[in-house]
Amino acid sequence: MKIGAVSELTGCNIETIRYYERIGLLAAPPRRGSYRDYGPSDVDRLRFVRRGRELGFSLEEIGTLLDLAPQDGATCETVQTLAEQHLRNLRAKLADLIKIETALAHLVAQCGTRPNNYCPVVEFLAREF
Repeated sequence: MKIGAVSELTGCNIETIRYYERIGLLAAPPRRGSYRDYGPSDVDRLRFVRRGRELGFSLEEIGTLLDLAPQDGATCETVQTLAEQHLRNLRAKLADLIKIETALAHLVAQCGTRPNNYCPVVEFLAREF
């Protein structure tokens, strides 16, 4: 199938598909004339990448997961380790975002309460640390 059909089936932008080919996440498919000829395995792989991205995995992590996918045996343990590390990273980012949200909400609540057009957000951003 042509790249446009693959794009529609997977929800991946055509340029994104080409990018994944350039970086090796997706093998360049054989050509039929001047068109790339994608197959069902390419669609499955792109769906895997897209779902991985939706979960916040980096392209490097997704590459690792893709490399592990066809293996038998200890694959689940290795994937679990990678997923646990990713989960720890996400939780740390979430904690940071909560702190940022709290600080920004505090600054926004002060807007309009100060004389002389004092803006607490601008004042905070202009401060040296």
